[in-house]
Amino acid sequence: MTRPRLLLVDDDPLIGESLSFALARDYEVAHAEDRASAIAILRSGLVPELALIDLGLPPVQNLPNEGFKLIGDLLAHAPQVRIVVLTGQNEESNARRARALGAADFVPKPCEPEVLRKALARALGAQEIDRREDEGAHTLIGESPPLRRLRSQIDLYAASSFPALIEGESGSGKERVAFALHHLSPRGREPFLALNCAAISPTLVEPTLFGYARGAFTGAQQAKSGYFEDAGEGTLFLDEIGELPADLQPKLLRVLENGEYQRVGETQTRVSRARIVAATNRDLREEVRAGRFRSDLYHRLSVFELAVPPLRELGEDRMRLLDHYRAIFAAKTAGQPFELDDKARARWLAYGFPGNVRELKNIVIRLTTKYAGYTVGLAELEAELAPASEAAPLDPVARARAELLSGEPFSLDAVLRGVEQAYLDAALEIANGNMTQAARLLGVSRTTLYGRLEAAGRSGAKLGASDPGEARG
Repeated sequence: MTRPRLLLVDDDPLIGESLSFALARDYEVAHAEDRASAIAILRSGLVPELALIDLGLPPVQNLPNEGFKLIGDLLAHAPQVRIVVLTGQNEESNARRARALGAADFVPKPCEPEVLRKALARALGAQEIDRREDEGAHTLIGESPPLRRLRSQIDLYAASSFPALIEGESGSGKERVAFALHHLSPRGREPFLALNCAAISPTLVEPTLFGYARGAFTGAQQAKSGYFEDAGEGTLFLDEIGELPADLQPKLLRVLENGEYQRVGETQTRVSRARIVAATNRDLREEVRAGRFRSDLYHRLSVFELAVPPLRELGEDRMRLLDHYRAIFAAKTAGQPFELDDKARARWLAYGFPGNVRELKNIVIRLTTKYAGYTVGLAELEAELAPASEAAPLDPVARARAELLSGEPFSLDAVLRGVEQAYLDAALEIANGNMTQAARLLGVSRTTLYGRLEAAGRSGAKLGASDPGEARG
């Protein structure tokens, strides 16, 4: 049986050699000593099932910044990879941030080999969730208004053959939306091919997309078709389209305009009948303004635009997704699903999920592993979430729901007074005490501003004494 591929990233040669030897029986190990080398390995064509990485990487080994960046890079280049962090920088805040960014597990150094093997096995087993999802990948789980709007757009655009551009944050499920477009279209029985433009070397993107003739370059010992040809009359999904090299953008534009392309090293013109669906977590409009992306290509790609909402905007769908993944992983492990108590449920609904659905899945996997058949309380759940400084901002409804469900005494009047006071203070600070300017910032008259300050127990007269506008009045 083929061994799973494991990308090991650690700058210590001794640790790298020891771990490579210890894990070679179970995994096909590729070792990199820094972030750039790891990306080079990915772009060479290796698509690992697992990655085992250190946080303290060059050029600043005593800080975790480079390791955090690597987590994002790995998931951008190989979204299905499961990442286990093995590091001596094992502060709880680092563990929680790594998990929020997409790491499946966090193992502090030093650790026993058996502990590490179990962590890797858990992460590898978690890929079963992705395989189970593939069986119903055209289904979007949720009933929130943003998701219903997205589902309506998919239904509306699916039958068309024009290109579509899917925008959304990392981990929000853009490929799932692309597959739903394909599955619900007349092309549903044709191939669905996906290429991550960030995952391969820029020099390999053209032959991968268009194919190549024998002898077109060193190593091209025989002719090979590309993704456009292999997709036939199906759908070609180009993820991370913002990473497409500038010299290839005119060639992609030509395919979009008339379907024509040529294999590398050939003069024969071929015609693609595949539908192009692209995705990005960048703002392509800004990329166009910065001169990094062709405006004509952007307009050709964005005939239809679909925005995948971040998880923090989906309200109760966070509970529906919890139920969905909890059931899948419990079935996979033949165990009992965990439950959340009332305070943990309130925290779950209030949490911003900066890593979106990908992060939610990883949290469910860890909770199922640790607390199968048990009720998870607030403290246990909090240990799996990103620190408040790292979490995405909550939408107002989620924040209100969390406060109302927390069980703590609540006063709407007090909350409204607090909000008003914050805006009053902010306006006065920005205006340096100038009442006229502060009133203008708040969109009220000076008389109303004085009244609000007096009601709040503040001396409006003193604050306004040096106000030039007031003095002139």
